[in-house]
Amino acid sequence: MEYVKTRTIMTKSDQGMHWFGIDYHMNLYRGCSFGCIYCDSRSEAYHIKNFDEIKGKANALEILEEELSSKHFKGVVSFGTLSDPYNLKEEKYEFTRGALKLIEKYGFGVSIDTKSDLILRDLDLLKSINKKNNVIIKISITTTDESLAKTLEPNVISPKERFSLVKKLRENGIYVGVLMTPVLPFVTDSEENIKSMIRKTKEVGGKFIYTKMGMTLRRTVAEYYYEKIDQLYPGLSLDYKGIYDKTLIATPLRYRDLLELFVNECNKYQLLCDMSEIIKDYKVVVPQVTEQISLF
Repeated sequence: MEYVKTRTIMTKSDQGMHWFGIDYHMNLYRGCSFGCIYCDSRSEAYHIKNFDEIKGKANALEILEEELSSKHFKGVVSFGTLSDPYNLKEEKYEFTRGALKLIEKYGFGVSIDTKSDLILRDLDLLKSINKKNNVIIKISITTTDESLAKTLEPNVISPKERFSLVKKLRENGIYVGVLMTPVLPFVTDSEENIKSMIRKTKEVGGKFIYTKMGMTLRRTVAEYYYEKIDQLYPGLSLDYKGIYDKTLIATPLRYRDLLELFVNECNKYQLLCDMSEIIKDYKVVVPQVTEQISLF
């Protein structure tokens, strides 16, 4: 695996209350091998060339330990905002597992976004962290349609396996729910899909399901997505361009109706779906221990 140089691993979050109450961002890898055709991390804004090629960050764990040991506030550290922390290289290189060991050692909390059941390998660490601080896991699922998911996310385990993953994490006392993002106009924005996603989340014991009911279409993301979506649905990119040509966010044509349906169904199944409610539910106040200077 190729490595890139970096000076920092962990950065302070300025949007924690808008995104699951995270306090710090962290990405141990650059790029991802899951091949999801809609991935926003392909955007030119992130300056990642050859996104499908995974690269590690040189001396990542050494840098991370220095940063963790210097922080007085033991907040929640987020994995997976730009690339899945359980990508196809992780089983061999164990950067994510190494980082979790350090997070556990220094008493921080953790937030993880993933599509992979490799996270079960690290249940021991997640349980240990959970005793000291906050843990929230978000399993990303876009549709309950198995064949559709395979075309949208070619190198990812099936929706059925991901829902099973939610169940296993809950059975082990981990706070977990479903991240229904993105919602693809004309593709995954049907009432049937939304209802089935919510129903399955409830069946497997998920604590929440969250969506922004849309997708991002930054330039390089759109170019890649249009090429791939036309292979699945010839000519569909023309509909996108006709409606969303000058927007960064593509929301379904029935956005308000679908969002209302989503909220009503979540209320029906007693699933949390509001960001502030999810944060309030999982994030308890953790006493912050600071060193005191001795007078002697």
